Amino acid sequence: MKYPYTGIILSGGLSTRLSGRNKAFIEINGKKIIENTYTIFKRLFQEVILVTNKPELYQQWDFKIVSDIFQVRSSMTGLHSGLYHASFPFAFAVACDSPFLNQGLIETVLSHVTDKTYVVVPKMARGYEPLCAVYSKKCLSAIEDCIQNENYRIIEIFDKGPTTRISETILRESDPHLLSFFNINTPHDMEKAKTKLAELYKSRSSEQPAADILNYAH
Repeated sequence: MKYPYTGIILSGGLSTRLSGRNKAFIEINGKKIIENTYTIFKRLFQEVILVTNKPELYQQWDFKIVSDIFQVRSSMTGLHSGLYHASFPFAFAVACDSPFLNQGLIETVLSHVTDKTYVVVPKMARGYEPLCAVYSKKCLSAIEDCIQNENYRIIEIFDKGPTTRISETILRESDPHLLSFFNINTPHDMEKAKTKLAELYKSRSSEQPAADILNYAH
């Protein structure tokens, strides 16, 4: 049974550190990142929204495709557009450059949603993971205020309503290596994703040390 939520995939970044390459179409383990995310989201959510300013690139998938409402390109403006167009009260948002999403971790985040939820966000020792989190449509006004004040940090809205922070310990129960939080931002990240991390993701071996994913990424 699918969750009565919207899954939002943000694909609006400029990829300047990857020479403009579209990160959604990078292949890891023989599969495009967008395909992996799409497969998981279609399995979990009753609605899937892709936020992009290049909708012509994604016609082969059964997304609801929307573009940014505000002209500024940022994760916050992408989240705003996704929430604005969402048909359900809650949405789980992720970036298009997360090749190792773990369905179990997503379900762990979703399990903390209540009728009063404003945000449910992973809180790691190194900080928040705002693009692997649940947002209520009630966040829209706070997001719009931030954008209008040229404040594009998503974490700024967390104190505007009831926000549940999920600890690293709980998250490791479903994703021991925290692979879900790895993003491809540089050629170095891409090389790591295609080699060591790809093998770790495929094996998910309990014999591997449960180190923070950033130890593998740098």
